[in-house]
Amino acid sequence: MAVKICVITGSRAEYGLLYWLLKEIVADDYFELQLIVTGMHLSPEFGLTYKIIEEEFKISKKIEILLSSDTPVGISKSMGLANIAFAESYDELKPDMIVVLGDRYEIFSAVSMAMIAQIPIVHIAGGETTESAFDESIRHSITKMAHLHFTTTQEYRNRVIQLGESPDKVFNVGSLGIENIKRLKLLSRSDFEESINFKLNKKNLLVTYHPVTLEKDTAKGQFQAILDVLDELKDTNIIFTKSNSDTYGRVINQMCEEYVKINSSKSICFESLGQLRYLSALQYVDAVVGNSSSGIAEAPSFGIGTINIGDRQKGRIKVSSIIDCEPTQESIRKAFQKLYSDEFQNNLSNIQNLYGDGIVSKKILQTIKSTNFENILKKKFYDIGLANEVIE
Repeated sequence: MAVKICVITGSRAEYGLLYWLLKEIVADDYFELQLIVTGMHLSPEFGLTYKIIEEEFKISKKIEILLSSDTPVGISKSMGLANIAFAESYDELKPDMIVVLGDRYEIFSAVSMAMIAQIPIVHIAGGETTESAFDESIRHSITKMAHLHFTTTQEYRNRVIQLGESPDKVFNVGSLGIENIKRLKLLSRSDFEESINFKLNKKNLLVTYHPVTLEKDTAKGQFQAILDVLDELKDTNIIFTKSNSDTYGRVINQMCEEYVKINSSKSICFESLGQLRYLSALQYVDAVVGNSSSGIAEAPSFGIGTINIGDRQKGRIKVSSIIDCEPTQESIRKAFQKLYSDEFQNNLSNIQNLYGDGIVSKKILQTIKSTNFENILKKKFYDIGLANEVIE
């Protein structure tokens, strides 16, 4: 009988990262794919991206949780709805394990209910740090509830072990984003322009900015500083992708729409580009601007710069193509000056991505197959202070 492996996705970026893993599961007779779709995928405000998923995969359950509010109370109520719905879905689907990626609040609910239901949890991309977002606490909490771990770098593997997870259950496989870059056939410049109905310019930027969720009411002022500096740039077109359904994310999305309305000749905005168009865009832009993790993990593979603004990605491993700056006009302006300097541009060809070789999905499934899940729910805390093994 096939092993029922239940993969859960709640956001556009997360689904894009999971795409090839889902493909490999479907192609492998050892597994039966159960796919739960929730969160932003089911929201008209965020593009109803579940429709894109349905073109490729059968969705086992759709779990509606989003309320028309991005306040702390609204997000908390969404988590409460998610707890109830995931508990009922697991009782119906009876998966042999669940697979989750990352650190979002809907994934926290999914994992919490799986733990209560005594379902083994496979977690991808643990051990990372984002010190100014509550994703940080959610990610590490998921690590403590999970039973099998796949990290994107060795340093992150060490951190998961530092949290008390047994080394023989923690595997460094690299980033699924790199696998996307290697396996997707990206669009030509003309095909990309046609796909977004927008002509590129001499200079081009891809801008994504999310709220820093451990800061209160800073999103509007910080994003306005970005827009003010973007307005100063000459011969530059801007592609915006909207913020996630985080607290205070709506104000950023409204500001995007207003900016594009006034500057339609040089800017365009999307709820979601989708993985193909997003990665294709990275071939033709000068930089990723904002605070998206894609600027850290994927952009370096394209030999372009990243202007990483503010503290949302603070703590992540970064290469020298990433320019950190404060969310102020002066600091952002200086970051652009560095981005377009001859010295910085000349060094981009020497950048090597730190997030693996792109062979990820097969490694994950091979490890799952070789793992004995019989007694995996009873975890023993791995104390590195008492252990003889050296973590390498």
